[in-house]
Amino acid sequence: MHSQTTPINATHAASVASLHSMDHSHEKPQNHPFHLVDPSPWPLFCSIAAFSSTVGGVMYFHGYQNGGSVLGFGICMLVYGMAIWWRDVLREATFGGHHTKAVQRGLRFGMVLFIVSEIMFFFAFFWAFFHSSLSPTVEIGAVWPPHGILTPDPWSIPLLNTVFLLSSGASLTWAHHAIVAGFRKQAITGMICTIVLGMVFTGFQVFEYMELPFTISDSVYGSCFYLLTGFHGFHVLVGTLFLIVCFLRLLAHHFTPHHHIGFEAAAWYWHFVDVVWLLVFLAVYWWGGK
Repeated sequence: MHSQTTPINATHAASVASLHSMDHSHEKPQNHPFHLVDPSPWPLFCSIAAFSSTVGGVMYFHGYQNGGSVLGFGICMLVYGMAIWWRDVLREATFGGHHTKAVQRGLRFGMVLFIVSEIMFFFAFFWAFFHSSLSPTVEIGAVWPPHGILTPDPWSIPLLNTVFLLSSGASLTWAHHAIVAGFRKQAITGMICTIVLGMVFTGFQVFEYMELPFTISDSVYGSCFYLLTGFHGFHVLVGTLFLIVCFLRLLAHHFTPHHHIGFEAAAWYWHFVDVVWLLVFLAVYWWGGK
């Protein structure tokens, strides 16, 4: 009986091995550490969604019928596409093992270039502010701030928001060091503190906007003030969402002391937002409001 079962088991094992060899026969060995991304429908999907959002926004601002519906539909498509696309990236990084050291280095360079582009973005607004304030034209009375503009007190909500944002940078650094050291509970606590402080900052900025006595259409001061503070507030909102995603990934054990490139990108972005706010506080609130 034993002599009859042995050839059958050997034959079964050989057939399984041959099937595995057939399944992987079409795969070529990878002799480099880089990630060759598989074809994905999400870039095309997100481009169509962004185009729909742009068309819907133009229709809405010009008062066309159903412009708001097209805008809302495009935004929903864009949010869905980004969520699914980033889900695939997380799978490639966390479960697929495609984010090697070489890939992580490329992602870091990409994040640095993105932050440099953001620096150029804010540089344009600061240029407009200093161009108007250092040499005020006769159209605004040749003085700065222009006549009739009641500037905000820098030592009230702006100073309080400065404390909140700098404290959030410190708590985020604490969370980063905790991840590197393997102290998961401390990393979770630091992330919670950072996210809460970011939300408090946004809430106080909304309250400040509700109490300001001027609008974006009140002279060049109003335009520069709301563009600088408004776009910075938008970056704080995006950074807070970025940190919330990292917090959820931290709870799901996605980060290790040697593999947390997503958290590093969020931390760099948040520290960039901190530095920009310091410049906004010093230039716009303190110096520009005298």
